[in-house]
Amino acid sequence: MIHDSRERYGALTKLLHWSMALLVFWQLLKFGDRIADGEHWVGQTLVPWHISIGSLMLLLILLRLAWAAGQRHHRPQPDPAQAMLVKAGHGALYLGLLLMPITGVMVMLGGGYGVKPFGIEIFAKSEEIAWAKALGQLHSPIAWILTVLIVGHVGMALIHHFVKRDDTLKRML
Repeated sequence: MIHDSRERYGALTKLLHWSMALLVFWQLLKFGDRIADGEHWVGQTLVPWHISIGSLMLLLILLRLAWAAGQRHHRPQPDPAQAMLVKAGHGALYLGLLLMPITGVMVMLGGGYGVKPFGIEIFAKSEEIAWAKALGQLHSPIAWILTVLIVGHVGMALIHHFVKRDDTLKRML
């Protein structure tokens, strides 16, 4: 079933969730690029795809937000006592996932580098753009905040599964 229901998330929601989880993990390997100036397998093999994967993630998060909005009345509902926290946590994750590629584009435009994901020129190289450079400075702090949110998200899913022994994690598997 492609659509969400009150009992489970649908196939498209699951595909978007797990695809983005994999891509986010790949993107977070960029932190490893700071070790030994990227002079290792991760820095030389996976990190060069950072801009392309980030651009793909921008498309996926926009698709995911549109899909989630259309499915909002069909999705499993959290425990009413925790609903506000659950919605705030997911909202923060969605916001972080949206802001990361946007600020990444700002880094590239602000530095005058242009944007060329998967070899397709979206924005040509140009002069530095001061306002884009300033917004691009938020990219790294947002990455750290998003990392904390992801760790919390995974941690809560595991608590639901192993401590509370409910179906929260099973709904997304």
